[in-house]
Amino acid sequence: MISEAIFLVQKGPAKQAFKRQEITLPPLKNSEVLIESEAFGLNYADVMARNGLYREAPAMPCVIGYEVVGKIIEVGPDGDNEIIGQRVLAFCRFGGYSRHVITSALAALPIGDLPAEEVLALSTQGVTAFYMTDYLAAIQKGERVLIHAASGGVGTLLIQLAKRRGAIVIAKVGSDDKAKIARAMGADFTINYRSKDYYDVLNAQPKIDISYNPVGGSTFKKDFKRLNAGGRLFLFGGSELSGGKFGIFSSMNFLRKMGLLLPAVLMMTSKSILGVNMLKIADNKPEVMHTCLAAVLDLYKKKEIKVVVGKVYSVNDISEAHDYLESGTSSGKISICWN
Repeated sequence: MISEAIFLVQKGPAKQAFKRQEITLPPLKNSEVLIESEAFGLNYADVMARNGLYREAPAMPCVIGYEVVGKIIEVGPDGDNEIIGQRVLAFCRFGGYSRHVITSALAALPIGDLPAEEVLALSTQGVTAFYMTDYLAAIQKGERVLIHAASGGVGTLLIQLAKRRGAIVIAKVGSDDKAKIARAMGADFTINYRSKDYYDVLNAQPKIDISYNPVGGSTFKKDFKRLNAGGRLFLFGGSELSGGKFGIFSSMNFLRKMGLLLPAVLMMTSKSILGVNMLKIADNKPEVMHTCLAAVLDLYKKKEIKVVVGKVYSVNDISEAHDYLESGTSSGKISICWN
């Protein structure tokens, strides 16, 4: 099938990185489905891929993107024809920036007429948050939880899921406006790291039980020091690396800041470090992704969680959307509509 897509053609600044062009899609296999996309979401991993910092990304030129909202228009030879015509929210293993997307039927859930700009936040970001708070190592009532980038797509959902489980939430943000968003989501305390060292603030308080950290680098050691016995430090990104301008030297410095940690230290201190890469979970345990997505979608439908919509862009403004996400000034979910 001939369609169109936004290709990542070179790394670096967003203005030069993308090109809208024709794409040829292969025939469907087994239980795959073909989705005619109306919108797709942006995630920080897309920014990392554009900057050449995401090892899992395909070789350029390629089509990145993990999530779409659209209508199923075709099913594979083992598929269920009854789902043709359903409007769905779906995961994909890259390829999300395409007008037509192929993915597994297991990765798509019907959404009726729910707004695309909201449900897109429930896919990669919502599932990541739920997997950490409820599935992998569930929050216990009364635990003190630190959330980095708390006004972002994952962060705003983490706040709500943590409060739902009875946690005390400390939200780390980069501005007073973002602090207002975090408090509106239910955060008990906020720290504007641009006006004060968040570690100094943590150091004057009781230790934390959990850190949700998509930043890495220098923040890792700080979080680990303030982690209580029985505490868990979730690492699910490395955004501190994205600002590096010196290639391999920036990467080496990023790793140096994180330091070395012997397994015996974890045992002696009774602390845990949990690495989370949902792409690996999707590759090896797709049923887990389905379970988490169904759970988050159900919570959203019951109005137990809500989505902060950041901005919605036209596909022609993909570069502007990337710049906004990378700027550090964005909040909530950023999505792109085809037109």
